[in-house]
Formats: sequence, C-alpha cells, structure tokens
Amino acid sequence: MNSADKKRLRAEAHSLKPVIMIGQSGLTAAVLAEIELALNSHELIKIRIRAERDNRKQIGEKIISDTGAEFIQAIGQIIVIYRPNPNK
Repeated sequence: MNSADKKRLRAEAHSLKPVIMIGQSGLTAAVLAEIELALNSHELIKIRIRAERDNRKQIGEKIISDTGAEFIQAIGQIIVIYRPNPNK
C-alpha cells in the first residue's frame, strides 16, 4: 500500500467511531474474532486499546499479525487498521 492510499484511508477513518474496545482483559480470542467480523464487514475500522503505551503497541502489532490487516495510523489509544474484503 502506498502513501497516497494510506492518506486517503486516514481521511476516510476520521469520521469513524471505534468499533472494538479492548479493556482490562486484553486481547482475547473472542476480541480477535470480533475484529475479524468487523474487518469483513467494514474493511476500515478503529480500535480503542485501553492499556499503557508499551502494551498498546504490542497489542496493535499482535492484531495486525493475527488478522493480516494493514496498519494505517495510531493516535493515543486509537488504532486504525484496514483489510480489503475479497468478497466485495
């Protein structure tokens, strides 16, 4: 994905609300399943990660590696990821 595509997706994500919230329990299998469902239906999603800065980065990297999504941006506790749906 080139920088122009990422810029377009950042602009598109600006108006979105977080679809998934990760809290005290951290990244569980159920949360990953919800992320998969959200990516399949929306493609571009925001995730709020309630954790310390180092943990947020680790959780974000794990989400990206497990789902095969593309990292778009992170601002504070919010990360934006994108994965095109092959069925659309």
